[in-house]
Amino acid sequence: MTLLRPPNADELIDEASFDEDEFLPYWAELWASGIALADAVPTLDVCGRRVLELGAGLGLPSLAAALCGAKVLATDWALDAVELLRANAKRNSIKLRVKCLRWDDPEPFLRDAPWDFVLGADLLYEERNATQLLALLPQLGGEVVIADSGRPFAKAFFAHWDVTPLADGVYRLRLP
Repeated sequence: MTLLRPPNADELIDEASFDEDEFLPYWAELWASGIALADAVPTLDVCGRRVLELGAGLGLPSLAAALCGAKVLATDWALDAVELLRANAKRNSIKLRVKCLRWDDPEPFLRDAPWDFVLGADLLYEERNATQLLALLPQLGGEVVIADSGRPFAKAFFAHWDVTPLADGVYRLRLP
């Protein structure tokens, strides 16, 4: 698989977008946790199952799930991420759906719930993300698999779940 990526995420910073919504182009980096989650996807039983990826960014876990036969909806709140992920899927002849969605507007996620699997990599880099995910994830159904590299808000977030490690930095979450 070949993956197009922006050459420098810092060049994508838009001061107006940051001032409005504290938006930074985190999506443009190929994070180690995204690679770890993509590597773990083949160990999950996703073939023929409905998979939702939150905060997909470059979407490596979504692409891996689709290659494993899953019916994937990859989501991100950055339109540039959605467009690049769509282009990467097409470039690699991988079939998946991609949408620009925000966690603070849960209705579009809930329309297709329950999901069989909900995936996310490196989502806990800001406190507002952890708070929004704590409200959203229980409504989505299915198995939740999160990869995290030890972000500051991860420990408090994981305390709300029954956590089972699947691989280094990759965790299955269940409500206690």
